[in-house]
Amino acid sequence: MPPFQPFAGIRYRADLDPAAVTAPPYDVIDDEDRAALVARSDRNAVHFDLPLESDGVDRYVHAAEVFAGWQADGTLVTDPEPSYTVYRMTFVDDHGRPARTLGVIGALELSRPDEGQILPHEHTTKKAKTDRLDLMRATCANLSPVWMLSLAAGLTALIEPSGAPDAEWTDDDGVGHAVWRITDPDRLAAVSELVGSQPVVVADGHHRYETSLTHRDERRAAAGPDAELASDAFMCLVVELSEDELHVRPIHRLVDGVDADALVAILAERGFTPVGDPLDGDAVAGGRVLSAMAETGAVAVVDAQGGARLLRPRPDAFAGVADLDSARVGHALDGVGAVAVRFQHGVDHVQAAITKGDAGAGILLRPATVAQIEANAHAGERMPAKTTFFHPKPRTGVVFRAC
Repeated sequence: MPPFQPFAGIRYRADLDPAAVTAPPYDVIDDEDRAALVARSDRNAVHFDLPLESDGVDRYVHAAEVFAGWQADGTLVTDPEPSYTVYRMTFVDDHGRPARTLGVIGALELSRPDEGQILPHEHTTKKAKTDRLDLMRATCANLSPVWMLSLAAGLTALIEPSGAPDAEWTDDDGVGHAVWRITDPDRLAAVSELVGSQPVVVADGHHRYETSLTHRDERRAAAGPDAELASDAFMCLVVELSEDELHVRPIHRLVDGVDADALVAILAERGFTPVGDPLDGDAVAGGRVLSAMAETGAVAVVDAQGGARLLRPRPDAFAGVADLDSARVGHALDGVGAVAVRFQHGVDHVQAAITKGDAGAGILLRPATVAQIEANAHAGERMPAKTTFFHPKPRTGVVFRAC
């Protein structure tokens, strides 16, 4: 099973406000978000995690210079000893209930999916990997953790924190973040043994995982097969695959090439039945559409006025198709030449895109359950691409790792 080890982390010095210097994951930051983060602090992690073309001829060299420079001037300091980082996020879920995610950041030995130790949980879409690879080559660092799910029962109890955190802050979305370091040798060994006892599943960060494999292979080729390299492992946030520790949202679909009426007709011909009365824009914006979807077992097609119509899959229409809205919708639209599908999280973002004319229609999906994710993991199967959106997202800047 994959060895999981503590490492000597690179961290912001203790007097810097983590709310000012940490950032969301690079792939959810747009130009406006980045500008706001830079304005908040000239030491924000986006300066090297999301470098711009305007930073110079080679933005990755610039990122590496910033990262190294901040270590030289004391902005970033290296831990005196290896440790695990316990990371807790607290938030209010979509039903208004208090919730949390508790995990541990460490270094996980890399292995390929067919080796059975690290299991991707869904298929990936084609995406350029050169950006993260070029950044990793330049900085020789893991700048953000890949989110992994552990099949080992008892991890949450083992890492449950006590005492005051080393750092604690609240982000702009109201999510609370807190971190603790584990340095006790017996506890370090217990965490390593437990995580290493079962395979782990990639929850979020499939492309960074694949990029880490490529980087490892490059370093091995240069150093020789017997060399022990930091790039043989990668930084992960490992969370127990538990209903209590995970909040899974769906990733919805934007549809180009047809309007809502035509899309409803296509879905009705290909396995779905309209149910109930249409919902108006307020019902969609206010979230009542999600309750209606859950009650009726339906997806919802959003129209240009912001309203929605519910469609329930017919039991006999999807034999052999996974029991997931993403799988059924993908199956129904497969081969429909007029239709192009894009991905979008957030009901509000879907509704805004359609009412502004940026898409012809939208399809709201119900989330995959933790039980479904666990069943797929044990079966070694993958969900369709862009099925799950794990919330909230861990911040970049909690800890970095040299690789």
